[in-house]
Amino acid sequence: MRKPQIITFAILTIAMATQAAEPLTQATEVHEISVTATKYQFTPNPLRVKKGEHVKLVISAPDHDHGFKLEAFKINQKIKKGTTATVELIADQPGEFPFQCSDFCGLGHGKRKGSLVVEE
Repeated sequence: MRKPQIITFAILTIAMATQAAEPLTQATEVHEISVTATKYQFTPNPLRVKKGEHVKLVISAPDHDHGFKLEAFKINQKIKKGTTATVELIADQPGEFPFQCSDFCGLGHGKRKGSLVVEE
């Protein structure tokens, strides 16, 4: 092969590889849910999503430092008073998964629980 043919072949190979990769890199739709953590509740509760969804939880803590612990998805996020925190997960298994506050916020702390419901 001559140099111009090699260069042309290389450019075509790269172009074809880039086109083939595009469907793999396209973002999937995200199901975003705003969650408010207050003494002593999470709102909304329960959180309902569909199996297979990419879920983005935007959690605010307007009144106190709080936490969000969802063991089934290995999530334990602290949220400072007056801020928001974002956690993401793929709802890859159906069922009901409990979550709770992971930062002591007063006497009602132990009762502040919620659930993530992943529907088929």
